[in-house]
Amino acid sequence: MSYLDTTHDVYKEAALTPDVGLCCTTNPIWELPGLKIPKIMQEMNYGCGSTVNARDLTNSPRVLYVGVGGGMELLQFSYFSRQKGGVIGVDVVDEMLEASKKNFKEAEAQNSWFKSEFVELVKGDALQLNVADNSIDVAAQNCLFNIFKADDLKKAISEMYRVLKPHGRLVMSDPTCEQPMNETLRNDERLRALCLSGSLPIAEYVKMLTDAGFGTIEIRARKPYRILDPKNYPTDELIYIESIEVAAIKDPMPEDGPCIFTGKAAIYYGEEDFFDDGKGHTLIKNQPLAVCDKTAGALKALGRDDIYFSESTFHYDGGGCC
Repeated sequence: MSYLDTTHDVYKEAALTPDVGLCCTTNPIWELPGLKIPKIMQEMNYGCGSTVNARDLTNSPRVLYVGVGGGMELLQFSYFSRQKGGVIGVDVVDEMLEASKKNFKEAEAQNSWFKSEFVELVKGDALQLNVADNSIDVAAQNCLFNIFKADDLKKAISEMYRVLKPHGRLVMSDPTCEQPMNETLRNDERLRALCLSGSLPIAEYVKMLTDAGFGTIEIRARKPYRILDPKNYPTDELIYIESIEVAAIKDPMPEDGPCIFTGKAAIYYGEEDFFDDGKGHTLIKNQPLAVCDKTAGALKALGRDDIYFSESTFHYDGGGCC
């Protein structure tokens, strides 16, 4: 039995018997006018963050969500895309698809604006999506891709890239870990299925996205997630796992490499009203400008003593140098 079979079994169990503790997110439940989330969806919120962001969801986008869980994020996406089949939910677990379908009936009862036909539930595999090229505005997954081993992760990201329209965005939430994990942890199929031992360092995670061709990466949040301690897990040291929320945008790859936003800012405080580097970056005096890591490096290389650079906050919410 492969690790993907183990994952299938874990989420089959979670569909049949909701497991509130399966994943853990510190995100509050969305509170929007007229949006009510059924309790069963909250109990089946098997994610480690949120992939729903209003600025991604303008003009009734076509949304693809892989790994449906109890349907909570599908319902949230539908709030912004109120059209038949506007949101496609893909899952390989029949029982999870059935549970979500049932939950949508409850959502209909609680939300006068919502119709189950807004969501198209599809049996499918993240490694081979039955979705047309360049047809999706926003693709998303929450606490799924960290389960995949390297080769499968490359396939899953490549499939998301394929189905996105130009400038479309892949929005993800996954556990990450900066500490090395021993082989016992890495090879424990159940711990991988539980979104623990497959966690990658952020730099490796981001490189997977840029290697697939995404020209712009936004790291939007970085939060505490889990602890693996020696008393309860096969490790000699305490391991700290975080979750991150990331948007990978299908922009053309710049000649000088991807724009990766990790929450850095540049502040000019010189004698003039502004500083222009001649490459499209204008810093207004004493006004922070969000900059990608690449631009921060280029500005630092100028050797000026009148520009301050903040460290990465790993929280980026738009605007800035690109």
